[in-house]
Amino acid sequence: MGMAAESQFHVLAVDDSLFDRKLIERLLQKSSCQVTTVDSGSKALEFLGLRQGIESNDPNALSTALVNHQEVEVNLIITDYCMPGMTGYDLLKKVKESSAFKNIPVVIMSSENVPATISRCLEEGAEEFFLKPVRLADLNKLKPHMMKTKLKNQKLEEIEEPSKDENGTVVAATVVPEIKGSTTTEIGVLPLQQDLLLVQQGEQTLSTTNKRKSMEEGISTDRPRPRFDGITTAV
Repeated sequence: MGMAAESQFHVLAVDDSLFDRKLIERLLQKSSCQVTTVDSGSKALEFLGLRQGIESNDPNALSTALVNHQEVEVNLIITDYCMPGMTGYDLLKKVKESSAFKNIPVVIMSSENVPATISRCLEEGAEEFFLKPVRLADLNKLKPHMMKTKLKNQKLEEIEEPSKDENGTVVAATVVPEIKGSTTTEIGVLPLQQDLLLVQQGEQTLSTTNKRKSMEEGISTDRPRPRFDGITTAV
C-alpha cells in the first residue's frame, strides 16, 4: 500500500453485509488506511477489549478493559446502522461511554435516509452519517477526524513518557524561577537618568545664558573683581 503500517490510520469497519465490508475495506485501502473488518457490533467491542465489561454489566470493567487486552490503536470506527443484535447506534453509545475509547471518531452508515435517525446519531456523538453506497469522496472527509485522534494520542504519549538522558536515566524537568519586579526596576531607573540629564542640560544652558548676558553688558565673567585698599567689594 506504499506506507508503513505504523504510519497509517487504522480504521475499524463494522457491517453485517460481506459485500459492504469488502467495499469499505477496498475504499479505505485506496486512501492508504489500515483496515480491520468485523461483522457485528459485539465483535467490534471484543476487538476493542470492551466485550468483557459489557457482559459483566460492570461500568468500571468497561473503562479498564484494556488492562486485560492487547492494546490496539484505532483512529476511527465506521459502522452500519442497521445490524442484527447490536445496532450501529448501540455500538456508538458503548464507545462513547468508554473512557478509553470515547475520543475515537465514530461514523454511521445507512441505506435509509431518515432525518430522525441521522439527528439521533449525531446528537449521540457520531462525527458523520453517510448514505450507502459509500463513495471514496465520502471517506476523504474522514482524514481530518483521524488526524485529530492520532495527534491526541501522540501528545498523550509525550506527556506520559518522562525525559531521559543518554544513559537512560530519567531527567527531572528544570523549573526556571520567575524574577518578579525586574521590569518595574528597569522602568523606574530610566526616568531618574532622564531627570539627571535634564538637570545637567539646564545648568549648561543657564551658564551659557549668563556668560552671553555679561558679554553684552561689557563685563567679563572671567575678569578678576577690582580691589581697593581697605575696601572689600560685596556682591
